[in-house]
Amino acid sequence: MSDLHAAMENVLIDERVRGFPPGHPPLALSDIGKQGWKPYDGRMALPLISLDRQAFSSNVELMMAYVKSQGADIAPHAKTPMSTALSDTLLAAGAWGSTVADIRQAAVLLKAGQRRLILANEVGGLAAARRLAALLGQYPDAQLHVFVDSTALVEALRSAWRERTDLPPLGLLVEFGAGRAGIRSDAAAEAILDAILAAETRTFRLSGIAAYEGAAATADTQETMVRIDALLAMTSDFLAKLRAGIGNERPLLVTAGGSVFFDLVIARLSAAVAADPACRLVLRSGAIFFHDHGVYERGLAGLDARGGFRLSGETVSAAAGFRPALRVWAEVLSRPEPRLAISGMGMRDVAMDQGLPRPLALYRNGSHVADLMGAEVFRLNDQHAFVALAEASDVFVGDVIEFGISHPCTCLDRHAILYGLGPDHSVTAAYLTSFG
Repeated sequence: MSDLHAAMENVLIDERVRGFPPGHPPLALSDIGKQGWKPYDGRMALPLISLDRQAFSSNVELMMAYVKSQGADIAPHAKTPMSTALSDTLLAAGAWGSTVADIRQAAVLLKAGQRRLILANEVGGLAAARRLAALLGQYPDAQLHVFVDSTALVEALRSAWRERTDLPPLGLLVEFGAGRAGIRSDAAAEAILDAILAAETRTFRLSGIAAYEGAAATADTQETMVRIDALLAMTSDFLAKLRAGIGNERPLLVTAGGSVFFDLVIARLSAAVAADPACRLVLRSGAIFFHDHGVYERGLAGLDARGGFRLSGETVSAAAGFRPALRVWAEVLSRPEPRLAISGMGMRDVAMDQGLPRPLALYRNGSHVADLMGAEVFRLNDQHAFVALAEASDVFVGDVIEFGISHPCTCLDRHAILYGLGPDHSVTAAYLTSFG
């Protein structure tokens, strides 16, 4: 299922897609939000995933206000929802551009009409460089910046761009890293910088510096801070060296910032960027707009503990400001033991790499029955969730459980459609995803 073009809003959806009521006549995507369905009213096929549209809009407003107040920009990472409709919503709200993780994701956004992209990854070798060139040859107005962390990749991209005369300019971002890809030393960065500058043409140019601080995190908070500080210091220090090598006129990007430590990026890089009038600081946070009941809930609690979320000069609570917007809904299939419910949702429906889903509320016959205090998912099979219940829980076969999720990025990719809910839980929109 794909939403590569705006015209796809009228693609017909039927019961082959999660959530769509079995036996219902096919509907255009744009008509799904007009049916008055609710995830717990007995009509929709379960399990399904939903987006609280009000919470999402609130998160967008808050994050955009934060970025603006810090004098930065943001290119939200599109890998989280891989929905061009939601990505376009972020652009309309003030995003500078979009971020993608690979060439295919770039193709999705380019075909949807977006043109300013950061490809926040190394692409591979010469074959991958040629694939990127083949894609961009279709979009002469594209503005794409790609991560590089080796002279081998610089040479591969240079070779691919030399082979063709129909390509738009490619911006190269020298990536510093810790815990994943990226350069580990100034010496390596200088070698890559020299290689880029020696190979520059009108369509093949250095465009800035990149880093991803999230991969530097460990289980130890203090060690995490030390590692992130070192990474961002190396990134900041290299900006001055880079400027000395290319002069003061060329526009440059400095980009970093996931959805947990973006405050540290602002704190450590803002001064260096502000001192360079031709430089722009671009965050790449994406999951923050969706938030969750797990890894990002814990992350924002940590952000608050270090007093990192500042709006217009005042410290405010990120944990209180951002709201989890995603839910997975599933029916109770079995009550085989007094304190056990088996729900029809499993690893094919929800993420578990950063924590198990959390039972939030119980619904019966189309109405809310109770919040599920004390309930816990303790195991997932392919298509079953094992829910431990509190003593004497009022849970029956056929009830619907509303679950919070942990880690949107590895949950949404299981679903072809994200159902947008209004304040009364009615489906008011549907968003196709493009995970391939």
